Amino acid sequence: MKRILFALCTSFLIGTGALSQTPEGGPRSPQRKRSSPLTWVKYTVKGEEFAVALPTVPAMTTSKVFDPGIRKNRLHRRLQTSDQDGVLYTIDIFENAGRQSLEEFIATQQTNSGYELTNEWNLNIDGFSGKEYSFKDKTSSGVVQFWTTTKRLYRFAASASEAQNDGVKQFFATISLGKKADGIAVTDGPGIPLPPSIIAGEDIFTGKEVDVKIRILAKPEPSYTVEARNHRVTGTVILKAVFGKTGQVENISVISGLPYGLTERAIAAARMIRFTPAMKDGMPVSMWMQLEYNFNL
Repeated sequence: MKRILFALCTSFLIGTGALSQTPEGGPRSPQRKRSSPLTWVKYTVKGEEFAVALPTVPAMTTSKVFDPGIRKNRLHRRLQTSDQDGVLYTIDIFENAGRQSLEEFIATQQTNSGYELTNEWNLNIDGFSGKEYSFKDKTSSGVVQFWTTTKRLYRFAASASEAQNDGVKQFFATISLGKKADGIAVTDGPGIPLPPSIIAGEDIFTGKEVDVKIRILAKPEPSYTVEARNHRVTGTVILKAVFGKTGQVENISVISGLPYGLTERAIAAARMIRFTPAMKDGMPVSMWMQLEYNFNL
């Protein structure tokens, strides 16, 4: 039987991994900006050789594109999301159809995108070599890293007017590469953008900080997918979400997921929860809560 447990969040999960990149040119010293209150979780794509922490579920598209540099069509995936500081995080994945070297990949990307690259740093993750640059193009500036693995070419970018903040540091520090890179698998779709309350910097409280906690009115249960049932998958999906003062469940982050569509079913069920908002000083307020969806055959 499936059951839903609600636990009050008492702390924010900021980091999801230790620093794994080793600059070979010396340490970087970006300027600190205010810390993110978001729950950063590692995401990946099934069959790919990377994982990276992001502030929310990214949008993803998959296509075949013609690359004039190698004169071939090749697979291209793009994942994108943003945080409350306005930083846009982009992961571009290219099939290495032409067996490009790292230097050839960077040159091709620079030509196709019109990058102006400066401040080169040599990097190493999990035995893979990469390079980091500051970049500037017609619309934005920020930090970009290029990596090659056995089958793929990866471009990780953080674009913003001031890209050197805590979120950017966390983004790059949590990149892992190789067949064992582990994270919550995402698929093509719009992702889960941050709600206006997060972007505007609205105060979001924990259960201990409010005068009256939220009251659940309806909590639909998620159903099994056919694939998950056929593979006899059991376990718990753990989410963290904002129960907004407007009565909507927002900013759903995946702390622990399950395969074959069960994570997506849990997210869909969380979005359908109906509740009365928490109260503080006589006014409705938004509140963090952790949700657990147990799947048992």
